[in-house]
Amino acid sequence: MKRNKTLILLVILVSYFMILLDNSIIFTGTVKIAEELHLTPIMLSWVNNAYALTFGGLLLVGGRLGDSLNRKVAFSMGLIIFGLGSLLVAISTTDIMMILSRAFQGVGSAILAPTTLSLLMENFEGNERTRAISAYGATAGIGASLGLVIGGLFASLLSWRDGFLINVPIAMVMLILTAIYVPSSQVHQKQSLDILGSIYSFVMMLSLIYGIVGENARWISILLFVIMLVLFIKRERNFKNPLVPLNLFTNKERLGAYIARFFYMGGMLSLWFLTPQMMQTNLGFTPLQAGIGFFPLTIVNFLVALTVSKLTHKFGNEKLLVVGIFITMVGVSGLILFSPSLGYLLGIALPMILMGVGQGLTLSPLTVSGVAEVNQQESGAASGLVNVFHQIGGSFGVSFISIISQNITDSLKSYHIAMIVTTTLIAIALVAVIILIYSKNLKIIKGR
Repeated sequence: MKRNKTLILLVILVSYFMILLDNSIIFTGTVKIAEELHLTPIMLSWVNNAYALTFGGLLLVGGRLGDSLNRKVAFSMGLIIFGLGSLLVAISTTDIMMILSRAFQGVGSAILAPTTLSLLMENFEGNERTRAISAYGATAGIGASLGLVIGGLFASLLSWRDGFLINVPIAMVMLILTAIYVPSSQVHQKQSLDILGSIYSFVMMLSLIYGIVGENARWISILLFVIMLVLFIKRERNFKNPLVPLNLFTNKERLGAYIARFFYMGGMLSLWFLTPQMMQTNLGFTPLQAGIGFFPLTIVNFLVALTVSKLTHKFGNEKLLVVGIFITMVGVSGLILFSPSLGYLLGIALPMILMGVGQGLTLSPLTVSGVAEVNQQESGAASGLVNVFHQIGGSFGVSFISIISQNITDSLKSYHIAMIVTTTLIAIALVAVIILIYSKNLKIIKGR
């Protein structure tokens, strides 16, 4: 087995980027997908919801799968399912085939997303791990915004089908590189997967996500979530090898990171979802131009992310989080003032530069805090939770803002209100970091 740290990291980051890219392609390709497959608005919404339900519903199971089996095997399984699901989406000819293919693709993502992070933790230690997690966090930010550009390129110049089809050869190459360069788990537990806990988890997450993104019987779905949550916690307390060890929530830093990630991604995904539409509606941009319009955020994010490991070593993870989220909040609040008379440069590009700085300083430290002080045996479960709060937070933000602004017919006014809500969500993330992470570390420093 050849051990090349650079190639291992490349495999992890490219695989994670594929998941992020698919979300962006859906954002920019919905109009053409609906036209080609003759989808009603309800069926079109289920193209995204089917993926979100299986992805979010199985994330906890996917995170623990690598801990219970073998992380390399679980990772390879995720690549195969995701690649096959992408192929099925690309060749879909009916609405039902498209929705089922997206659901199947979500299963692959649910295994792949948490396993990428747990593999990273297993193969990197010390300063190497800090740099690797910085790259992973940067991928989360850059991937989402750069994906809008790539998605816009496919939607404008090629076909939305090509955007999914490209995942197939990439997944195949990653699978080959995994077999050659990624070592089998050094810490491997011979333990059975908590089947009943997995069922409770799946129904719990499924009902929560449907309660957020669904259209009918949402309150019944939320009630079912509460019931399943109670059963799940009871099960996890009493089971020897729980799906989610409850002690993961007892650490203030991890808890703060989960809460902050939920609200931060709720705000940022809403911005990524709504701003391209606003640029097309109010500035006359094409999908490709709207994607390119995110370059100020993407480029600045990338440049700042390159410095995160050094800044972490100099100032500490918690200080970067506070500064990063605050700068993001200031940048997003600038979009509240947008008007067509300001134009793109002043109205959008300038706030995006601030958001790029903030996002570059935030996502990597949030990931570090989300897996802080976790042992190898529970790294998969912790990685699953990081991705759960990332995914659920984004779905919650988009749905919550849509409900608030759905009756506002003026598109510009609707966008302003959405950005006010987005700023508020990011402010809540900042409060969570200050109370649970920054203050905790201040006490530790004073105690010394």
